[in-house]
Amino acid sequence: MTRLVLVRHAKSDWGEPGIDDHDRPLNARGMKDAPVMARRLAALGFRAEAILSSTALRAVTTADYFSGALDVPVEQQKRLYGAPAKTLLRAAAERDARSVVVVAHHPGIAVLASELSGGAIGHMPTCAVALFEWEADSWDVATAVDPDRWELQTPR
Repeated sequence: MTRLVLVRHAKSDWGEPGIDDHDRPLNARGMKDAPVMARRLAALGFRAEAILSSTALRAVTTADYFSGALDVPVEQQKRLYGAPAKTLLRAAAERDARSVVVVAHHPGIAVLASELSGGAIGHMPTCAVALFEWEADSWDVATAVDPDRWELQTPR
């Protein structure tokens, strides 16, 4: 089985002027939602082999909560910052693990979730978690056909 979890980073802080977009931290809601969603994914019995994250502070902080809940280290990748859907899927496939979590940004993460769900996922709110499963044990198959199952979890 091949599994992909897409996580949109948790809610970030826009309040401090002069902070570069890449360096924006999570706000209070983001700090509350990220551990809740990480524990929820772990409670579903999901076992990750890899967690890939954008290098942006808000994504890395979100990924760290998932790392703690799933007991898997975070692998930061610069190419995931602001990446389009195709790049996010390619990064997961190139990692060549059977179960990969990708923590990244809107709109790429939402576009990929929409594509993989046949348009059923129209929006990925902050800290949303979309889980996709293919019966095949191959990313070549997973990147070529629709998933066999999927679900969307949101913090609200």
